[in-house]
Amino acid sequence: MVDSPFLPSLSARPLLLTDSQTHRKRVFEPLDPEHVRVYYCGPTVYDAAHIGNLRAMLSADVLVRLLRALYPRVTFARNITDVDDRIADRARANGEEIAALTARTTADFHADVAELNILPPDIEPRATHHIGEMLAMIGRLIANGHAYEAEGHVLFSVRDFASYGALSGRSLDDMLAGARVEIAPYKRDPGDFVLWKPSSDDQPGWDSPYGRGRPGWHIECSAMSHRYLGESFDIHGGGDDLLFPHHENERAQSLCCFPGSQFARYWLHNAMLLSDGEKMSKSLGNFYTIRQVITRAPAQALRLLYLGAHYRSVLDFTWDKLEDAKKTLDRFYRAFEKSPPADGAPVPEAVLAALCDDLNTPLALAALHPLADAAMQGDAAAAAALKAGGTLLGLFHQTADEWFRAGADEAAIERLIAARLDARRTRDFARADEIRAALAAQGILLEDGPHGTSWRRA
Repeated sequence: MVDSPFLPSLSARPLLLTDSQTHRKRVFEPLDPEHVRVYYCGPTVYDAAHIGNLRAMLSADVLVRLLRALYPRVTFARNITDVDDRIADRARANGEEIAALTARTTADFHADVAELNILPPDIEPRATHHIGEMLAMIGRLIANGHAYEAEGHVLFSVRDFASYGALSGRSLDDMLAGARVEIAPYKRDPGDFVLWKPSSDDQPGWDSPYGRGRPGWHIECSAMSHRYLGESFDIHGGGDDLLFPHHENERAQSLCCFPGSQFARYWLHNAMLLSDGEKMSKSLGNFYTIRQVITRAPAQALRLLYLGAHYRSVLDFTWDKLEDAKKTLDRFYRAFEKSPPADGAPVPEAVLAALCDDLNTPLALAALHPLADAAMQGDAAAAAALKAGGTLLGLFHQTADEWFRAGADEAAIERLIAARLDARRTRDFARADEIRAALAAQGILLEDGPHGTSWRRA
């Protein structure tokens, strides 16, 4: 760790993370303290990202922000899966080219996460750009006896890897009993998973030693993480729905491909998201895309709602909770109105301590409220500390004026303010009051002062 003028006592503070493989909190010790390397699974770009997808993206963002505060260099890779049977099926149903669908959906995803102030990864590899690396890994796995060819497929042999199941903590037989696995005659074992599969003429495909085909899902992330982060790297993360089979299979094929390596030394998994207390489902009417939500409410409020639950606990999204998050941000920004914050203050010790204890964002947020109380009373130092703590959490990237005016038709409001001023000059106070009332009905409050009339959202 490095000392920083913006973070207190870094060299003495350990970072604790709950490792999914050991099921306990571990002190984070990077392979190279000068360069931390992190990989998260990214979106499969066939449809708009939904608020369940957002949980992993936001968890990764908090982690990487903290790591960048603690260490001199962090490389964060998050992939784009742009070859998948769902993509091909959706493109066919839409009557569009696969490349057009994936380009459009990727652009929409980038726009959505940017509005939530989720920082872009350092590296964002796309699966279709790394077919060569995938085939190279498959060739190595065949050569060392961990994979085999069968009827145009290449499959990984799970029985030939002794520690298969060590990540998810279950025996192979138990996992197979509870999983949906394809039972095909060409498989030696029902749990063997596909590394390469044949493509029909109407499916995307690439030439290979095994015939024209396309990769299995699991080999994609192994190949891309190896290409950019090496045989061993520090942290691999994603939603807990990926623990088995995706991450279990990634780990197996990577360790078998590169004997003696560690692949990921720490595994982080966030819990699922519920919507109105139930699993999201279009049939239940509680399925929302990120875009649908941030069109109805400020994106920063959605971010705050997510930060209010620990990443390893189940988060229940409701519109009432989103409204409460917006009101909380109103209060924080009101504190900044009372005491405009200076930049460059140290992150409050309580915020840092909470985040270094397994990314405890609810506790970190709790530490901000006393600072807001003090800032409301005119304490400039508290306002600066509030801004520094929130910034580490990815909050407060707007000014108070921008926050309270967001989403309003500023030109129309300014015209009405000018009309009200004209009415007051001509002593038409009834008209002036009418304009004020009309704006108030829209949630716009006017404040008259010595320098003119200003406005803000209620």
